[in-house]
Amino acid sequence: MEGFQIAFVGGGNMSACLVGGLIADGAPAETLRVADPDEARREQLARQFGIATTASNVEAAEAADVVVLGVKPQVMHEAAESLSALADRPGRLFVSVAAGIRIDAIERWLGGEPAVVRAMPNTPALLRCGATALFANPRTDAARRDAAEHVLRAVGSVTWVDSEPLLDVVTALSGSGPAYFFLLMEALETAGLQLGLTEDAARLLTQETALGAAKMALESEESPRELRQRVTSPGGT
Repeated sequence: MEGFQIAFVGGGNMSACLVGGLIADGAPAETLRVADPDEARREQLARQFGIATTASNVEAAEAADVVVLGVKPQVMHEAAESLSALADRPGRLFVSVAAGIRIDAIERWLGGEPAVVRAMPNTPALLRCGATALFANPRTDAARRDAAEHVLRAVGSVTWVDSEPLLDVVTALSGSGPAYFFLLMEALETAGLQLGLTEDAARLLTQETALGAAKMALESEESPRELRQRVTSPGGT
């Protein structure tokens, strides 16, 4: 990715997270540019990361090798159409992080024959602990797949899926999945309080237990089922 220019259309939380992750990974600030209509947001991003910002999507993206479409789904149509004059530049890649917007719609709005990758990250990406699934259209070659992977690895792990409908599964599993873990943590914390623990103790024990269990699952060669059976052994607590 050395020398790649990356533009972000939309300066929201996910774009800011990706910019921060890329800079932490060694990307020079001068290779990154963000477009956002909000002047205060542009000024904040410029101060925080030392990057160039602009109100113009075209100005941000015209020299970019990778254009990250980091806008909300309801404004993706407008944002993509604003870039239609840039869609056919050889080697350029468009990466969408908008949930629910299919590649064929993005291709239609951009016009031409663009290389497009859809990414489905989740909220832990804001802490660089995200899990992201990617799907590429047929015009995305190996080099541009590598570019997309590089950008999203800045905020966590990345995996590719073989068909676009599987991104709906990913949305349910890892996209919405953190809520299920938070619900379990909420239940554990509430039970600890009801049984006499202080709020601080119940919260700390719950959070560290969740962190430790996740770390064990990541580092163990055994399945979650096998790890669970270790804890729920007959005659145990």
